[in-house]
Amino acid sequence: MNEWYKTHLGFNTTEHGTSFEWRNADDHTQKGITQWAPFTENTKYFEPSTKDFMINYRVENLEALVDALRKESVTILDNIETFDYGKFVHILDIEGNKIQLWEPFD
Repeated sequence: MNEWYKTHLGFNTTEHGTSFEWRNADDHTQKGITQWAPFTENTKYFEPSTKDFMINYRVENLEALVDALRKESVTILDNIETFDYGKFVHILDIEGNKIQLWEPFD
């Protein structure tokens, strides 16, 4: 899939897909990234959702957000993990869609 998008649409892909950089409309000094990443047809990464996609939202103050979501009885699937490029946690929405929340280290 990555190769097809690279060849036919000019995506600058790696094994993890590609990133599209953008600027905040209100403050052009702030950059953001939208990640496009296809997964294999038989991936288990989206479980427990039965959907074949996952949504990723960029958030601020992930710990406070997770605390608030717990109080609202939102399903939190795992613990917050920290990497060089940010913090992540997964939740489910009311339709069972898996959502990845990401607080980048900018």
